[in-house]
This record gives sequence, C-alpha cells and structure tokens, in this order.
Amino acid sequence: MTEGLRAAVAAGRLSPGSRLPATRLLAGELGVSRGVVVQAYQRLADEGLAEARTGSGTVVTGRGVRRAPRPAGDRRRALDELRLPISTTDGVDIDLSPGVPDLSAFPRAAWLRAERAVLDRVTAADLRYGDPGGTPRLRAELVGWLARTRGVRCEADDVVVTAGVAQGLALLAQVLRARGVDALAVEDPGSRGATDQMVFWGMRPTGIGVDEHGMRVGELVATGVRAALLTPAHQFPTGVVLSPERRRELLAWANRDGGLVIEDDYDAEHRYDRAPVAALQGSAPERVAYLGSVSKSLAPAMRTGWLIAPRGMQAELLAAKHASDLGNPALPQLVLAQLLSSGDHDRHLRAVRTRQRSRRDALIAGLRAHLPEARVAGVAAGLHVLVLLPGTADDVVLAGRVAAAGVQVQPLSWHRRRPGPPGLVIGYAAHPPDRLAEAAARIGRALSRPGP
Repeated sequence: MTEGLRAAVAAGRLSPGSRLPATRLLAGELGVSRGVVVQAYQRLADEGLAEARTGSGTVVTGRGVRRAPRPAGDRRRALDELRLPISTTDGVDIDLSPGVPDLSAFPRAAWLRAERAVLDRVTAADLRYGDPGGTPRLRAELVGWLARTRGVRCEADDVVVTAGVAQGLALLAQVLRARGVDALAVEDPGSRGATDQMVFWGMRPTGIGVDEHGMRVGELVATGVRAALLTPAHQFPTGVVLSPERRRELLAWANRDGGLVIEDDYDAEHRYDRAPVAALQGSAPERVAYLGSVSKSLAPAMRTGWLIAPRGMQAELLAAKHASDLGNPALPQLVLAQLLSSGDHDRHLRAVRTRQRSRRDALIAGLRAHLPEARVAGVAAGLHVLVLLPGTADDVVLAGRVAAAGVQVQPLSWHRRRPGPPGLVIGYAAHPPDRLAEAAARIGRALSRPGP
C-alpha cells in the first residue's frame, strides 16, 4: 500500500494539498485492517510526502518529489499562434483587440432573476439528455426574437443551438465536406478567425475582394465555388454593409448555381448611426445558413449561439451536433429563453448601445486628434473601427510599435489573403471613454515617431 501511495504522489495523481481518505474509510474500501492504513500513512509522513494536520486529517505535501519539468511556454506559444483575445502581449495595459464586448455590462441581476425563475419550474425531463438541437423553449424564443429583430424566417425545428458561431461553422464544414464540397469563398479582407476555423475542418478558402459595397459577387461567380462565407450586415473588418444590388447578385448566384451562403450575422445588434439591415436569410431560407450568438451581446464565455440552415441540411447537421457534444447545457439555454421572453435581453442591448456609442465617439475623437492623416472607417455599427493608414508601411510592424506603447491592436494584414494598404483594426467596447482617449494618444505618438 505504501508503494502505491508513494507512486501516486510521485506521478502527481495525488497533488500537494490533497487530503487522503480517513484511515477507517480507506481500510473498509480496501478490505484491510485499519492498522495497515495507519502504518502506510505514517511511512509517508516519515518520508516528508504527507503530514497530519489538525482538523484536516492527513494531507499530501509532496516534499522531496522530483518531477520532469514541463516544457516552458508551450501553451502560451500555442495561444499566441491562435491570436486569441486572452493572448495579450506582455507590457500591454490597454487591450483594444476587436470582437471583445463590454463584459463589465453583463446583466448579472437580470441573469440571476431569470435563473431563479428557471430553477423554480425546471422539471426532471428538462435535465435529461435532450434534443441535440437545443431545448424547445429556447428555439421557440429565438424564432420570435430573430424574426422581429433580424427578419429571419424559420420555425423552432429549424434552429440548432450551438456553442457559438465557431461550432456552427464547424458543423457546416463537416456536412459540406461529406457532400464533396471543400472549396469556400471568403471575404478579403475578412475574419481571420472564421477562415481559420473552416480551414481546420478541411475547407479550402478563396479570397473574394471587398469594396465599399461589400463582397464583389462577380469575383465569386468566376471562381465556380459552391459555398461562400460572408458578414453582410456589418462586414468584418471594414464595417461596410452588403449593398442591395450585391445582395440580389449573391442570392441569384446561390439560386442559379446551387450555392450556399453562410451568413455570419457578426455583431449586427450593435448599431448607432444607421437603421438595422435585415438578414439575408429572410430572403432565401433554402439557400442561406444563418449564424448568430450571444458572444457580442452578453459574453463570449457563454458559448451559446444558433445555426439556421436550409432544411435539406438539417438532419446531417443534427447528427454532427449530436456526435460533437450531445447538445448544449440545458440550464443556460432556459435562462437565455427567460431573458428573451421577459424583455430583459432587449433592455440590456439598448443600455449597451448607449455605452458603446460614447466609447466609439471617444476613440474616434482621439484618433482624429492624434492621428489626423489616417482614415477611420466602419464607425456606424459594431464594436470596432478600421483605421486606414497612409503609405505602404508594414502594419504588423506598426501594430508592434503600438504594443510597445502599451496598447494592443490588430494589423489589417492579419485579415487579408492578398496584399493591400496598411491598417489597424481597433476594438473599443471593453474600455471606458477616458481609457480610449489615452489609447488614441499613445497610438498617435507610437506611429508619429520614426520607426525601425
């Protein structure tokens, strides 16, 4: 017994601070006398591997155990390569990475009320393995809310609740690959994260240019691909809206060539200076797969989103979702459904839009004051702006100079597939106006001094 306990401590299965079972309980489980266990514990204590503590029993100390060191920095390097928002550069104290909402505004009180209401009436059936596509109540609430706010046309059975847009993209990629489709048109510039997600699942992206009217559909038609991924309501990162003419051309391509439009409704709920733009899905439900989430309205860590795809794909998508995780956790789905039905979610969005507008205004004012030669685009909606810079400098180098000043931004070239003018993609949602004003001043100073 002593050898087994010693090996468990050395291997890390019993880590420092772990409390060993009471001697009487362990003796009963192993079918040995209590004296055998007491003796084993005493030997561990004599070797400095454990100690008896008043009120805590016998606790593992692990003193004297030598373990092979973990390779330094492997995890951090992996996160840096993924360019995740948690991978903040050392020395940065103002992180303006795009896509991060104002997490301090999370509606804690409303969430708690909704959670209590859900727990008061949740049934045993609600806690069983359920429909992999999501709880019926959330799917029904999403149908009404998306119809009212985004013009989406669907029924509850059309909705697949996902772990965010990322999982929706993964499910679509798996189904497309199974159907023999592995080529995908993507916006250029466009979301690097979404493109990387599709590449991971075996899709081959082809960049299609974006101008002031959105994706150049003529280029798309010329490629012969059968699937296209777009952010039509608020293009990332340029902020442009797909024009009515381009929308018609895109849907004509999908109908004529049997194409699939994957519509990522990226941060469409955040708008300030223009009327909402209806989702493409409402115009062609059998040609559009619609994706959305609460990552920008509530928090990315909620990992809750939705996928509404053409009905001919739904059986395959549900099978892929079931194989992936058997479905999202039920209680958070029911809480979100309660927030939607009570109106608390809409009230939260209205309050957040007011906060975001003031933050956007502070950043734009600061950039215009400290970087007057730059052009700021994509300001009417969303959680970020695009700063287009004069000249031909390497924007990765420029972003590095800004990071050295303590501000993290993303170079536009990260999101390009082809060469183009330099720029910076700057998020503003996560910081108050005074910090954004300070960030703009630092950016201006960093870019105005001669570079290496």
